[in-house]
Amino acid sequence: MAIASVHDVAAYILKRCGPMTAMKLQKLVYYSQAWSVVWEGRALFDARIEAWSNGPVVPDIYAVHRGQFMVADWPLGDRSKLGKADEGTVVAVCDYYGDKSAQWLSDLTHAEAPWRNARVGIPDGERGSVEITLAALEEYYSGLQDRG
Repeated sequence: MAIASVHDVAAYILKRCGPMTAMKLQKLVYYSQAWSVVWEGRALFDARIEAWSNGPVVPDIYAVHRGQFMVADWPLGDRSKLGKADEGTVVAVCDYYGDKSAQWLSDLTHAEAPWRNARVGIPDGERGSVEITLAALEEYYSGLQDRG
């Protein structure tokens, strides 16, 4: 099965959770990727995630929502391109994180090792473009699962 695009994932999240801030969409996309790596042993999408000052950001998504505070739909994506396992991951992420505020999610990512480690040496408030790797996601979030 072909891997879904990050745009397909964004479209699925917005359909499932409804309109949200652009920051919250970024965080739900990030957590969908993180948990896919742990639960499915593979990436959900192949877009790069970077450690920006407000937390993890997918530049491909940012390029589309730039300048928008709220996002209601994602016409670039096709949510039907997610397979059953991928849907299950995104649904679980939406169910767990979906009722949290964008700021709460941003604060959470700031407390977690993948973002913190990618920001080493970058001053607070500076954008930065260091990639948060799949290996970093797998190492950290599989450890959370083991403790859960």
